[in-house]
Amino acid sequence: MLQVGTRLFGTDGVRGVANLELTPQLALDLGRAAGTLLSHGPVVVGRDTRRSGEMLSMAVQAGFQSAGMDTIDVGILPSGGISHLTHHGSAEMGVIVSASHNPAADNGIKFLDKLGSKLGDADEDRIEAKLRKPGTSTVPYGGGVGTRLRVPDAVSRYVGDLARDASYSFTGMKVTLDCAHGAAYRAAPALFEALKADMSVIGAEPTGLNINDGFGATHPDTVAKAARGGIGLAFDGDADRLIATDEKGRVVDGDRIMAIIARHWQKGGRLKNGVVVTTVMSNFGFLRSMEEAGIEVVTTKVGDRYVLEAMHERKAILGGEQSGHVIFLDRGRTGDGLLTAVRLLEVLAGTGRGLAELSDEAMTTYPQRLVNVNVERKDGLEAAAEIWDAVRDVEVELGADGRVLVRASGTEPLVRVMVEASRARDAERYAEALAETVRTVLG
Repeated sequence: MLQVGTRLFGTDGVRGVANLELTPQLALDLGRAAGTLLSHGPVVVGRDTRRSGEMLSMAVQAGFQSAGMDTIDVGILPSGGISHLTHHGSAEMGVIVSASHNPAADNGIKFLDKLGSKLGDADEDRIEAKLRKPGTSTVPYGGGVGTRLRVPDAVSRYVGDLARDASYSFTGMKVTLDCAHGAAYRAAPALFEALKADMSVIGAEPTGLNINDGFGATHPDTVAKAARGGIGLAFDGDADRLIATDEKGRVVDGDRIMAIIARHWQKGGRLKNGVVVTTVMSNFGFLRSMEEAGIEVVTTKVGDRYVLEAMHERKAILGGEQSGHVIFLDRGRTGDGLLTAVRLLEVLAGTGRGLAELSDEAMTTYPQRLVNVNVERKDGLEAAAEIWDAVRDVEVELGADGRVLVRASGTEPLVRVMVEASRARDAERYAEALAETVRTVLG
């Protein structure tokens, strides 16, 4: 993976097929490079349930230890928990070993700052530069070498803090948890047991190879079937996102979850500055809903780190993505599916209403058509006047009843064309026409 002229860090850390692209040696080198940039440590390290997770976790910890930094191994823990323990402890950095919703063969390494936020591009670039050119850093020895400290009660610490912060118990509320055979398999049941929900659990038997396989946030139909008229709460592999299903078995995605919470908080005067932050991929129906509720929407490019940056800038406490990454800045610094589930159910408990009713009231989803166009020159998109002329023409025809988004992929030779409209046939027609224009102009 360490190629000349190619950035090692992607939009969400360093990812690849474990032991093939993301090797133990690379993990060790990343840990050592990051460790040499720290002043004291320690470093919190946690992971999901992938078979390769322990291998890579121990390797990255060895790297930090070789740079003189102690590591605090919290074991298998949701990403939100790793962030939480990093922020509320004495750690100088945190590390999440996970590939989130990807298949079991993949894995990833994500670095957090001492507040539990994902590192920005500049800090990642510093780590990568150190890795590529190690320089003359002093090598510690003897008592200067770091050591590994274990935290056997990491799950109970994290769950206990979430439960204590909840505004309501969920007594009598019927919920089905889908843990994706991932990092939430112990934490989520423990949390909802503490909150006294009428709970059933699926996807909580990890083998190391079945994470996200037919279960979790990327397969909401699984929890919808299992819930049988109750509420489904589906987490992904590292539990940093939540996708819910309502009592009618319908999907409640990140847009709807944020719409429900934002509108409720706005009415109660709890939505700080009346602002919500989301990405350009949020459905047009979400934007209309926020407008109707008198809530300002700030949009960013795709990626929860960019959402967080904008939340800090605008002093917003709620932001997130359609995919189910939701950030509550009054409580955390990264997406936390378990916290999102608690906050969503708090609205139900506080209003005495069902999720289906609240979801219907919160927003109407506009039909969306997304076309990925293979191109030879995606970097030519910005200067392609013919494409932007065509986009403006479509925007004029849609008026206030839709929107257009055309953007280059950050990782692939693709241009993504998305059109949302009040009628599905219009979204389809305009998206295909714009995609053909992109093909013609950019090859």
